[in-house]
Amino acid sequence: MSVSNSSVSRMPAPLALATRVLPLLPLQVLLGICLREIRSRHPRIFDRLGSHTGKRYGLDPSDLPIAFVLEPRRMNPRVTVVRTLPSNIDARIAGPLSALIGMTDGSYDGDALFFSRDIEIDGDMEAVVALRNAIDDSRVDFLKESVAWFGPLATPIERILRSIVGAQPTYREEMGVGGGG
Repeated sequence: MSVSNSSVSRMPAPLALATRVLPLLPLQVLLGICLREIRSRHPRIFDRLGSHTGKRYGLDPSDLPIAFVLEPRRMNPRVTVVRTLPSNIDARIAGPLSALIGMTDGSYDGDALFFSRDIEIDGDMEAVVALRNAIDDSRVDFLKESVAWFGPLATPIERILRSIVGAQPTYREEMGVGGGG
């Protein structure tokens, strides 16, 4: 899946091992809150998906024993944490968690990751391109937005999460510019 000389960081092994035994429900609840908060601050975020809002996207971090099913519906978007991706997804994007997150905030180029074989894409390519375009157009830093609801603790939590997953601060973040939406 990944090229041996890849510059994409991988989840630390002890943390990846810990996710094998941790219950999924607390993570599921947190991700649900994060997705609702992002959608409330950026209500048009999924509009660019058009007919692909009803698709099910499998996000498969190759360095974790869990995966995510994203259903970016306009009215009630949902992300589900699973141990194994179900067979009824429309598209699958697999790679290290830092690459998956980095593609959402612009710190990694999805095309470069694909051609270097750091990520794999299977299934409905048109749906994947629509998702990528929607994310790119939104200019939302999903990691930053996901922790914003923590209030004054958001910045330190974001730093901790970035250090854990190896996600780099985006240019917008370094310049103090917020994401649009």
